[in-house]
Amino acid sequence: MRFDRPITARLAAHGGRTLVSMSEPSDTHPEAARVQLELLRKAGTRGRLALTLRLSNAMITASRRAIRKRHPELSEEEVRLLWAELHYGKELADRVRAHLAKRAR
Repeated sequence: MRFDRPITARLAAHGGRTLVSMSEPSDTHPEAARVQLELLRKAGTRGRLALTLRLSNAMITASRRAIRKRHPELSEEEVRLLWAELHYGKELADRVRAHLAKRAR
């Protein structure tokens, strides 16, 4: 996705709620952006949370699939550990590896 200007987030207290405002991506027609925002507002908190969780899960799945494709020799556990290392750092992944090794004894 290409942006004409950098995305900036502004937080503002509004009637006890926190609003986040972001500049629109250049590849989104203003009417489409308006409709999308309207749908997100209508979805409510639970609907937006559900959408966020589905999108997050889809990205995690796609990321792990890419690791499997690049490293077909890895077991499922090794794929998950490499994913954790890439996203959370080597130190944490090594601690998880040590815990799993200890638990396997």
